[in-house]
Amino acid sequence: MDIKTLILALALGNLSLCAALFFFEYERSKRFGLSTWALAKQCQAAAWLLLYLRGSIPEVLSVPVANGLLFAGVALDAAALWGAVGRPVWRRFLLPALLVAQAAFVGAWLFDAPAPVRVAAGALIVAGFFLAGALALARRWRHNSLLQRFLAASMLALGLALALRGLLAAGLAPGGGPDGGFGAGLGETLLQWLGFGVLYMMMLVNAFGYLLLSRQRLQDQLDLLEVQDALTEVPNRRGFYQALAPWMALARRPGMPTALIILNLDHFKRVNDNYGHPVGDAVLKSMVEVCKKQLRDSDLMGRLGGAEFAVQLPRTSLADALMVAERIRNAVAAVPVKTERAVINLTASLGVTTIRAEDSTVSLFKRADAGMQQAKRDGRNRVAEARAASPLEA
Repeated sequence: MDIKTLILALALGNLSLCAALFFFEYERSKRFGLSTWALAKQCQAAAWLLLYLRGSIPEVLSVPVANGLLFAGVALDAAALWGAVGRPVWRRFLLPALLVAQAAFVGAWLFDAPAPVRVAAGALIVAGFFLAGALALARRWRHNSLLQRFLAASMLALGLALALRGLLAAGLAPGGGPDGGFGAGLGETLLQWLGFGVLYMMMLVNAFGYLLLSRQRLQDQLDLLEVQDALTEVPNRRGFYQALAPWMALARRPGMPTALIILNLDHFKRVNDNYGHPVGDAVLKSMVEVCKKQLRDSDLMGRLGGAEFAVQLPRTSLADALMVAERIRNAVAAVPVKTERAVINLTASLGVTTIRAEDSTVSLFKRADAGMQQAKRDGRNRVAEARAASPLEA
């Protein structure tokens, strides 16, 4: 395989990625990250096609335009990766850096700088943007997945290899220079193979890496939906049970107990019937925010279903839990929910208990639910302590 064939492979590789992304986004709503990455692949594909046609087209297209598109494509790759980690720095940093890099390369071409200087400048610019993408993946290293760490390390190694290729081309490596040395000794052909080989590996790592990271994010979102209520963004029944399990085990040891509150909004069905489910959803979200303000960071609120919620209070006595429940009840009653159609006043009935050594999840929630039902029977908008189980129930 000669250098020109490798350039064609780079062009076709990026074109195939463009085609795959087109059909992927055709059936899905576009996300900024994928759209930016797709534009990056289009720029790179156009750049490699122009470079492949060098000698058959005007030099202005095969040198400054082609390299400008390549710089833009790699910069957009970095922008997509920074966007993927929640830090969209494209317009603030990468765009000005891209404009400066393109201006510098065009200036070198206009003033007829030696070919090794232009090659070195192009390699260092591409390496710089590629390393910017590697830095995005390396953020919060200890908290990253193994996939993200591997991609960051691979991109770092490839970026440094391309930067070294640029330095060698300009004779700036140790022992190099216009009179020969290490850079000159390698030979121009070997340096070309090194450069294009690294660029080909960069395309593969970036392509498969970004797609695998996208798949990983989607899987993380699916995993989150299994344990989180999509409307209120608190744990759902399954997620709450999972978080409660360690505290159930600790209840068998002596020490401060963990309390459980079951909360149910009074007459919530009337809200849905009279105002519609969108208003009902707004009421639930507002109620959750009101309750969270009465809780500590260590406390946990979850949605069991409908208008029924649970609150876990670690290391909290029954007396303190009753005080917390009373604060929640007062807060819910004191803060009306303002919607587009009405101002809705809410009340809640709450049952309170603590985890006992002999409890199972079923017995714990049955006891707390019985307290909540007792609060409703007593007239609603009340807090009731769950009664102790009778010998027959035990």
